[in-house]
Amino acid sequence: MLTWKEVINFSVKGNPTPDKRVEKTEAEWRAQLTPEQFRITRHKGTERAHTGELCTAYDEGKYNCVCCNTPLFDSTIKFSSSTGWPSFTQPIKENAIKYEKDTTFGMVRVEVMCNTCDGHLGHVFPDGPEPSGLRYCVNSESMILDKEIA
Repeated sequence: MLTWKEVINFSVKGNPTPDKRVEKTEAEWRAQLTPEQFRITRHKGTERAHTGELCTAYDEGKYNCVCCNTPLFDSTIKFSSSTGWPSFTQPIKENAIKYEKDTTFGMVRVEVMCNTCDGHLGHVFPDGPEPSGLRYCVNSESMILDKEIA
């Protein structure tokens, strides 16, 4: 189970190696994604709070990256944070997520991205429920819910 200290270490000292890499040109991403998905995942945008369709979805399944279909989060670790974005306590695998220090908007935060394709997902905060204490605050537009459980 990842802790805040490990998240900070990844953001400062380097991220775990992903299982694979997916790299495409901006034109290829633009052709594949909706304009909103492209704005959020490729240009570090955010959706308005309480507008994403996955915010209140609690169906069983895996939340995969909308860009490369890499599994990121499992429905069993999703929780209601009342923040207006889907929230999770842990990634599905330690190396599924990439972490970077984000100092935009006069704040210091930790940005989370898909470690396979560098798609922007959202941010992680140390104010989640125990036992991890983590809250991955993720844009609905950056994920797809795969309801097929293996």
